[in-house]
Amino acid sequence: SVLRYAKNIERFIHISTSEVYGTAQTPLMNEAHPLMPSSPYASAKTGGDRLVYSYWATYNLPVVIVRPFNNYGPRQHLEKAIPRFITSCLLDEPLRVHGNGSAMRDWTFVTDTCNALDRIIHCDLDKVVGQAINIGTGQSHSILEIAQLIVQKMGKTDKMMTYTGDRPGQVFRHTADYSKIKQLLGWQPNTSFEEGINQTIAWYTENPKWWEKQLWMRDIPIITKSGKKELH
Repeated sequence: SVLRYAKNIERFIHISTSEVYGTAQTPLMNEAHPLMPSSPYASAKTGGDRLVYSYWATYNLPVVIVRPFNNYGPRQHLEKAIPRFITSCLLDEPLRVHGNGSAMRDWTFVTDTCNALDRIIHCDLDKVVGQAINIGTGQSHSILEIAQLIVQKMGKTDKMMTYTGDRPGQVFRHTADYSKIKQLLGWQPNTSFEEGINQTIAWYTENPKWWEKQLWMRDIPIITKSGKKELH
């Protein structure tokens, strides 16, 4: 049990996820938004989130719960949408869009997320202990919008895009309220979405040896509600 080593723990930072919120019930989702996970994955994450919280509430363990919204950038595995779209363009293969592509997400560039975590690690503990903290940008972009932007930037055409079914338990809108971390630690995102996409495209273009061994990750079999198996 972690309690056996409690005296040796200065701070325990748990990386949760915005998926614990489910689909947004408000234009911006703050840390008080109801936890309504809509997939088994998100439900497991919610269980972990609340389990960690209980150790602070019950035993005063110095925990911090971090809820990042969608991340993107160099070195992201190819099962994720943005690197999958970029590598599809590089390989002249179809881009696979889930549903009609209308699902909205808040996308944070990886260096901004790392800077936020660095502040959480090194700040005065009293500022963050027992807190849940969002990391996001306050802006959202749809999957279709991102696919179209990448296609355009990489000199391809919309004809490359194909459509498959929505993922089971799909969350349809997520936009972060990051005012808590801004108030507590003075953090805010510094990388615009377009600049982040430019940096990400450049990295995958220049580093095919890194991602070519992950090509199998771009075809993940998913069981739909009807029991049909689809590649996502």
